[in-house]
Amino acid sequence: MPARTAGDRPCKVRLSGVGKWFPRRGAPPLQVLDGIDLDVPEGAIVALVGSSGAGKSTLLNIVAGLVEPDEGTVTLDGKPQGAFRDWRSITYMFQDDRLLPWRTAAANVGFGLEAAGVGGAERRRRVAETLDLVGLNGFGDAYPHELSGGMRSRVALARSLVTGPSLLLLDEPFSKLDPGTRAQMHAEVLRIARMRAMTLIFVTHDVEEAVVLADWVVVLRPRPGRVAETRAIALPHPRDPVSVEVAEAVRSLRVALAEASASC
Repeated sequence: MPARTAGDRPCKVRLSGVGKWFPRRGAPPLQVLDGIDLDVPEGAIVALVGSSGAGKSTLLNIVAGLVEPDEGTVTLDGKPQGAFRDWRSITYMFQDDRLLPWRTAAANVGFGLEAAGVGGAERRRRVAETLDLVGLNGFGDAYPHELSGGMRSRVALARSLVTGPSLLLLDEPFSKLDPGTRAQMHAEVLRIARMRAMTLIFVTHDVEEAVVLADWVVVLRPRPGRVAETRAIALPHPRDPVSVEVAEAVRSLRVALAEASASC
């Protein structure tokens, strides 16, 4: 992000010159990221968009500490990633909800707290509070097969929120939902992010989703992934997808994405 925006608030995530290769059998390593520079201020909502091969998910995995960069540095809350210890302040919401079918909604939400050794009474309190936060009060005893797709997504969101993260990473978590349910989840995520002053970085192939949710959109060129453009979405929330302003922002971003893909 431009220095002027990062200077307004402390920097939550900083990537400097990040590059990544993956080995291939019988062939040279495949470079998937090249020279990624990105500053994410605290409380910002940032979308990563790009065609297939742009390294969006790899970039998110590097921020999460699941994949190590081969070049460059990652800084979290002002600390080099190798010295960062507060990993419970970062949670990851995947494309699939990954709910455990033999556990109730409440037990799925509380799984991370249980693994961390949080006591039963405190765990139940936090789980109930978080289920209520995502609109699932009264559904804690339901099993995943008894829930709709949208409700399962809310359980997955609650599981990501129950530890009280300051940074939430999302890899296309709503891509399998119908448009109406997806719009509801967008509204929920925005409401909770603002309420808790969280920083969000999310991957999406849906340009409209990027415009509706994000403060900033990072457009990546593919093969290898490079930053083509970082664009501010200077529209007030809530953003109506059928409004003229949002429609124009979507159109303009689609053009930028097409140009980035064509210039690889």
